[in-house]
Amino acid sequence: MAEIDRLLEFLKARGGSDLHLSAGLRAMIRLDGTMLALKGEPLKPADTERIFGEIMPPMSQEEFRQKKDTDFAYELPGVARFRVNVFRDMHGTCGVLRLIPTEIASVDALGLPEVVKGFCTLPKGLVLVTGPTGSGKSTTLAAMVDLVNRTRRDHIVTIEDPIEFVHESKLCILNQREVHSHVESFARALRAALREDPDVVLVGEMRDLETAHIAIETAETGHLVFGTLHTTTAHRTVDRLINQFPVNEQEQIRSMLANSLSGVISQTLLKKKPSGRVAAFEVLVATVAVQNCIRERKVFQIPSVMQTGAKRGMSCMNDSILKLVLEGKVAPEEAMSKTMDRQELLQKFQVAGIAGDLEGADMGGDA
Repeated sequence: MAEIDRLLEFLKARGGSDLHLSAGLRAMIRLDGTMLALKGEPLKPADTERIFGEIMPPMSQEEFRQKKDTDFAYELPGVARFRVNVFRDMHGTCGVLRLIPTEIASVDALGLPEVVKGFCTLPKGLVLVTGPTGSGKSTTLAAMVDLVNRTRRDHIVTIEDPIEFVHESKLCILNQREVHSHVESFARALRAALREDPDVVLVGEMRDLETAHIAIETAETGHLVFGTLHTTTAHRTVDRLINQFPVNEQEQIRSMLANSLSGVISQTLLKKKPSGRVAAFEVLVATVAVQNCIRERKVFQIPSVMQTGAKRGMSCMNDSILKLVLEGKVAPEEAMSKTMDRQELLQKFQVAGIAGDLEGADMGGDA
């Protein structure tokens, strides 16, 4: 049994999401979004080197020697899978292990908006799930892939780094490919996927221009593509996709994106009362009005379109956060700490008669 396994079992038992091990510090876990230190002595550089050396695959060991960081998956039978990132800092070897639940939660169990089910029935198009690191994007995508897997008779190809949720083929044939283990890059795997007769393709990360271009192209040519970006709002996602390309290519990308984009789901996690976490969602549906905004360089108008698009399944982040507060699931102070537009949310609170210490902040403690 690897030395780290008892810490991972404790993480699972406490309901935490991440285990942090850093040279010079005590082990820490993230519980309901807050970092908590575990009992014990600070870890020495030799400790973290030994602990991660026990579980790091040979390919990752070589990558770590050369590049000073690496990603891989670690499975603890009977407990869970973990996405692992090991890196070096000024004190030595450090690492973060993200818990990946064995059971894949359904779209309904996650409280995803009803329109998300509609995205999973599309014959083609680009659907993006966005949000900051740790916002639950992988969990949402896993639920969407599982819904397709249970309700359609298609071929699904996933491209991930590393593979997180493990799917079994149900009504669909489902192939999961891991970058570096099964293919050298996202772009190469995505190009190869076009020769593998796919109906649905999941791109774990659209990291570079080539991958983004092929993903948009794949959606435009008759496939349903799910992907992720680290953006915080729907309209910023569109901006980010377009602006990452050279200026001389942006007009073409703008046209391709207008034709291929089906929807954007932006999400963030908030602390739930009395414990746990709950997601708030912003949803953009690519209506004709949205497509025109993209083509005509008027992406800044997309939020206005979303505010009037509730009948089409659209929702704005602050409206979703407000709903969680009104339902008593989230404290107003927590809501204010996670919104991207504090002034707008404050105005919504005032109209709804919500009061509280809106400047309050939570501090960490010990686990």
